[in-house]
Amino acid sequence: MRLLLIFIILITAYSCSKELKVQYHYRKAIENGLKIEVATDTIRVLKVDSFPVIVNDTIVWEKYIAYHDTVINFRTVEIPKTRWQTRIEYKERVKIEKIKGATEVKMIREQAKIAKATKEVKYRTRWWPFIVGLILGLIIPYLLQGGLLDRFALWRKL
Repeated sequence: MRLLLIFIILITAYSCSKELKVQYHYRKAIENGLKIEVATDTIRVLKVDSFPVIVNDTIVWEKYIAYHDTVINFRTVEIPKTRWQTRIEYKERVKIEKIKGATEVKMIREQAKIAKATKEVKYRTRWWPFIVGLILGLIIPYLLQGGLLDRFALWRKL
C-alpha cells in the first residue's frame, strides 16, 4: 500500500513538472504558427592601437588599425496572434479610418467656408435698363419733333 502511494505521488509530481508543461505549450505554439528564425549578421569592428617605435634616438608612436569581423546571431520569434488580438486590431483600424474620414470631411467643410468667404464678388451688368434707355433716347427726340405728333393728330381726326 505504501509502495502504491509513493508511486502515485511520483507520477503526479512528474506529470506536473515544469519541463513537461513547457514542452506541451511549445508544441501547441508550433502547431498554431510559432516561427523561430535565426538570422546572422557580420559586423566589422575597427580597432585602433598604437605602439612606440624608436627612430633616431626618439620615440615615435605608430598608429595601427586592425579590423575584426564578428558574427552576431539574432533569434527572431514570430508569435501568432490570437483571435481576440486580431479582433481588437481590426476594431482599432476601423476606428482610425472613421476618425480619418471625419477629419477629412471637416477639413473639406472648412475649406469650403474659407473659399466662400474669400470668393470674389462678380457684379453682373444688367443690360436691359441700358437698352431701354437707348431705345427711349432715340425714340423720344423723334416723337418730340413736330411732324410725328401732327400725324397722330390727323390720324385721330379720321
